[in-house]
Amino acid sequence: MKDCEYRQIPPGAAAPGPAASPPPAVPERPGENPRPRRKWEVFPGRNRFYCGGRLMLAGHSGVFALTLGLILVTSGLFFAFDCPFLARHLTLAIPIIAAVLFFFVISCLLQTSCRDPGILPRATPSEAADLEKRIDAMGTSTYRLPARTMEVVINKYVVKLKYCYTCKMFRPPRTSHCSVCDNCVERFDHHCPWVGNCVGKRNYRYFYAFILSLSFLTAFIFACVVTHLTLRSQRDGFLTTLKTTPARYPFGLVICFFSVWSILGLSGFHTYLVASNLTTNEDPGTWVISIQHPV
Repeated sequence: MKDCEYRQIPPGAAAPGPAASPPPAVPERPGENPRPRRKWEVFPGRNRFYCGGRLMLAGHSGVFALTLGLILVTSGLFFAFDCPFLARHLTLAIPIIAAVLFFFVISCLLQTSCRDPGILPRATPSEAADLEKRIDAMGTSTYRLPARTMEVVINKYVVKLKYCYTCKMFRPPRTSHCSVCDNCVERFDHHCPWVGNCVGKRNYRYFYAFILSLSFLTAFIFACVVTHLTLRSQRDGFLTTLKTTPARYPFGLVICFFSVWSILGLSGFHTYLVASNLTTNEDPGTWVISIQHPV
C-alpha cells in the first residue's frame, strides 16, 4: 500500500489512448508551419465539442433538444397569452417572477449540458506501454489482465481502487466509467439523456439547481394557467370560456400537470441524495430497482 493524493485534472490534458484511432492529418501548405492539433480534437471519448472546444455534449443529444424545446414552447405560450391577461387583472409581479425562473432554468440547463462533468484523462501511450512491460516482466507467455483492484491509503484510510480497462488507470474513489460517453467521470452520478451529458462532480450543482428551479417554474405556470381560466370563467361563464379557449390552454395544462409530478419527485430524490452524501450510482435503492427491472 502507498500514500497518494488525487486532484482534478481537466479533460483537455488527456492524450488519446492506445486504442484510439489516429486523427486525420492536416494538409500542410507550402511555407506554413503545420497547426498543432488541439487536445479536444483528439479527445478519445464519444463527446462532441463546439465553439473551439469550449462547449461539450454527449454523442447523442436528441433528447436534450426535446427538453430544451418543451421548456421554450411551454414558457413561450405562457408569456405570449397568459402573462398579459394576468398582469392586467392581477399583478405585474407574475410575468416578472416567471421571467426570472425561466432564465434561471435555461442557464442551469446549459451549464449542466455543456460543462465538463468531471472527466478524468486516460493513460498516455507511454503509461500504457509501461503497464504492458510490467505484465510481460511476469514471465508468462500469455496476456494477463492487471489486478482489478488496488488498495491505497487516503487520509489514513485504506481505500480499494478499481481498474478501468478502457482508460488504463485505477479509478479514484466514487469514479465510474460511463458506457454512453466512454469516459471515467469523477463522483459519477448518472448519465442523463434529458440534459445530454453525464452528471458528475463538476456539474452536479447545476443539475440539482436545474431540476429544483424547473419544478418551481412548472408548478408556477400550471397555477397561473388555471387562474387565467378561472378568471375568464367567472367573467364570461365556464361553457363560453371552453368554447372560446384555444387549444394552447389544454396543451399547456397537460404538459405541466404530467411533468410537474415527475420533476417534483426527481427533485425530492436528489434532495435526499444530497442530504445523505450519496449519488444515484451509489444509492442502494437504485440498484434494487435496476435488478428487479433490468433494462
